[in-house]
Amino acid sequence: MTIQSVGFIGLGNVGSKLAGSLLRNGYDLTVRDLDRELAEPFLAQGAAWADSPKEMAQRCDMVITCLPSPAACAAVMEGEGGLLEGLGDGKIWAEMSTTDSGEVKRMAELVRATGAEAIDCPVSGGCHRADTGNISIFAGCNRETFDRAFPVLTSLGRRILNTGDVGSASILKVMTNYLATVNLVSVAEALTTAAAMDLDLATTYEAIAISSGTSFVHETEGQVILNGSRDISFTMDLVLKDIGLFQALAEQHDVPLEMSPLINRIFEDGIERYGPRELSPNIIRRLEDATGLVVQAPGFPPEMVDDEPEEPGYEVVPAR
Repeated sequence: MTIQSVGFIGLGNVGSKLAGSLLRNGYDLTVRDLDRELAEPFLAQGAAWADSPKEMAQRCDMVITCLPSPAACAAVMEGEGGLLEGLGDGKIWAEMSTTDSGEVKRMAELVRATGAEAIDCPVSGGCHRADTGNISIFAGCNRETFDRAFPVLTSLGRRILNTGDVGSASILKVMTNYLATVNLVSVAEALTTAAAMDLDLATTYEAIAISSGTSFVHETEGQVILNGSRDISFTMDLVLKDIGLFQALAEQHDVPLEMSPLINRIFEDGIERYGPRELSPNIIRRLEDATGLVVQAPGFPPEMVDDEPEEPGYEVVPAR
């Protein structure tokens, strides 16, 4: 069954950009958010509004949720007038949030009990790539569901990886977010140390970028750190949620991590100092405050913009 109509719940920083890709690619789109004002730009471009998650599920072939926490997702799914009341045979629920793998597995069982299928399909690559449809997507589901959803997923992102059963994508996403957070802390330390030694920070940035020390985080978040905006549309509370999920996975499987607990403590301290909604690259403020330095340089952009043209998505196939 070809997917014609898609519902999207959660029009925040990432969700709004993903929903925009669906509209841009011609899907019959229905949207919903607790803040109706966030939906107005989509409604003005021809999207429909659903008065409840249940109504959306009844109307659409596939419903996507992109929400800030497992609790928020559970409320949308299981609350009165929730998605579970409207799902049925032939429909697909896709969870694009970064969430707890155990919770998404629990929810998938409830979805299957309605006759629908489930995918956990978190995204990775930053808001700037979500905006252009060039973000990467992990998709945890059976192969039949993956093949049905694939045209929609390739409208949302460029590189699509089928990770295995439901829950596997969420595990891999929190791992990659943990790695990105470690990179962010190390970039902050390197740039602050360079500033303390009075090195030219533009030269320092380029030296790292062309060397074995570079990373996706350096090449993106490093720029908005040096600009001073520190704006990647991601906040410290969301970082702590993600790295906390990764730490919990390690503890559940008796892996004695050493860096992860420290990274969690660093962000707990950052939230205590600057508040939970502080932009995540401003974790460097802990070092700026300690040294009295301002780690900024001219010539860097205030936000990241994806300069790659939007291209059709494709499946990434692991080497076997």
